[in-house]
Formats: sequence, C-alpha cells, structure tokens
Amino acid sequence: MSDDGHEQTGHENVPSRQRTRFPGISSRAYEHPADRSALVALRKLSGFDTVFKALSGLLPERSLRLLFLSDSVRVSDQQFAHLNDMLRDACYILDLAKVPPMYVTQDPQPNAMCIGLDEPIIVVTTGLVELLDEEEMRAVVGHEVGHALSGHSVYRTILLFLTNLALRVAWIPLGNIAIMAIVTALREWFRKSELSADRAGLLVGQDLKASMRGLMKIAGGNHLHEMNVDAFLKQAEEYEAGGDLRDSVLKILNVLPRSHPFTAVRAAELKKWSESRDYQRILDGHYPRRTEDKDTSVTDSFRESASHYADHVKSSKDPLMKLVTDLAGGAGDLGGRVRRGFDGFTGSAPPKERPTDAPPREDG
Repeated sequence: MSDDGHEQTGHENVPSRQRTRFPGISSRAYEHPADRSALVALRKLSGFDTVFKALSGLLPERSLRLLFLSDSVRVSDQQFAHLNDMLRDACYILDLAKVPPMYVTQDPQPNAMCIGLDEPIIVVTTGLVELLDEEEMRAVVGHEVGHALSGHSVYRTILLFLTNLALRVAWIPLGNIAIMAIVTALREWFRKSELSADRAGLLVGQDLKASMRGLMKIAGGNHLHEMNVDAFLKQAEEYEAGGDLRDSVLKILNVLPRSHPFTAVRAAELKKWSESRDYQRILDGHYPRRTEDKDTSVTDSFRESASHYADHVKSSKDPLMKLVTDLAGGAGDLGGRVRRGFDGFTGSAPPKERPTDAPPREDG
C-alpha cells in the first residue's frame, strides 16, 4: 500500500514498501526548466485556453476517443486490472483528482502516450505491456500521469494534428514550410517535456533501478541479462562527449524529427536528477503547490530556463558546445578550430601546426 494507508488490490507483485505521496504537488516541482518556462508562458497568455478550445472542432480528438473505445481495450477493474491499480495509485501519489481513461492497444512497438484537449486519455501498446515488469510499468504509468498533470496532452494532440497536416500539404511549398517550422518548435519543447515526465514516473515508482531497466528495455528489448546499467549510462556519456563538430551537427539533425530524446540520454538525465537536491527536497515534502501556480512569474521561469541552458553549455562535453563556451570566453583561432572540427566532412588531414616559437617562413 502507498503512504497514508492507500490500499492496492488486484495484482500480486506490489512491493512491500511504502511510497511517499505528494498532496497538492504542482507539476512545476518536476518539470524540466525549458518545459516549465514554456508552460508557464502559455498558461499566462490571455485567451489561450479559449483559442485551443475553439480549435478542438478541427482536431481529430473526438475521432481518436471513438477509435480507442471501439478498437482497443479500456483498462478497468475487469480488464487489465493490474494496470488500473497502477493508474489509480499514480494519480493518488501525484494527487490528480480525476483518473484519466486508459487504453491498451494492439501494437508490437513499445509505446505510450497521453493525448486529449478537454480531458487527457492514456494509451499504452501491447508491446510495452509485454516488455516491462511490474515496477518498470509503474514508472511508465507515472510518466503518463505526469504528462496529464502538466497539461502536456493538449500540446501533444496539437503536435499530432499538425504533423498529419504537414504530410497532407507537403505539395504546397510555403504552406508546408510554415507548418513544419511550428512542428519543429513543438518537437523541441516536447522532447524536454519527456524529461519532465520521466521525473514524474520516478516520483510515482520511487525506484530508480526500475526506471533505468525500463529505459534499457525500450532501447534494447527484453534482454536484461545481456545489459548493464552502468555500461548503458556510459553510452550516453560517450554520445555527449564523442566526435568532432561534424558529429555535433549530425546529433542535431538526428534528433530534429524525433518527439522523444534518445533513450540513453533520458536515462542519464533521470539519474542526474535523482541525485540532485531538488529530488530529495520533493521526497522530504518541500515542493511547490498547485495553489501557488497562479502567482508564478513568467520572467522568473524564463530566467531559470536561460540559466539552465547556460550551465548546460558550460558543462557540456559536446564539441560544438565547447566551441560556444570558448567563443563566449574570447578564445582565439576560431577559424582554425572550426576547420579542424569539420575535416571529417572532406576526409582531409588536419594541417600540421608550426611551433609557436619558430620564426615565420617567408614565401618564395
């Protein structure tokens, strides 16, 4: 059972331990700074909710709800009861008053999503249900409930709609460019929102090892006996630090079409947050409350986001980020460093540098 005597029934593998509950917790407690600043700004926009409610008639939300109702299995006490218990428990821990509907849909690809404008709905695939064990699945359900608490489902639905629209108007050059610009911006935000939801999943499961196992399985399948958490995290470190400027550009190009960050990167980000003072303070009961959300400053949120990115650039081992840091610090020989960084594109060897104490050679 959870803290405060909340009893769980209907499945056998509930760990014999208590999990801390977070009454009145604001999603700001676990949101990534970039995600949080965007959400605070959107919530402060006058008429924002009205505009998107008006858009609901254009978006395929009603169609999606009918589709899942007619062609998927709705989680309940009678169907996938263990998932229903996990869902209610996750809502209890994060103090989400209304439990969103949840569906299991036949799809071998492991996936889950939270969509909806008026009310969020959670969808998980059979591939995911079959892949994860009890505690790994608990972190995923908490992840999706975190999306619901943050209001991510609204923007996720819009992203799905605009992505489909871009495919339909691809033959119109200017129209497609305009829509894809919005889609690209939404994807960048949504990748950060996934990091936020990973944190919510950890707050619900309160088992870092289970969260790590789940991410490894999503990356490498159900072969835990062949995988190692430390080695998996080293992949993220190698990805972050490896290569030259060419690799930095390729990383950007690879991630642009994705709605989720790369799995090893997610694992490293979550482990880093689990070791932070912010996470421990939440567990100790010191976190922002929803009752304070209306008083949140947009300026402060953007300042915090900017500070986060500045710290990230300074501490990053990525070659491009190092170059940006050096530029900010006034490092010289920019042209030479850029040429050396991109030598891989042409296959040319870097020029030999003349010793600094040698006299200059005269041409001719």
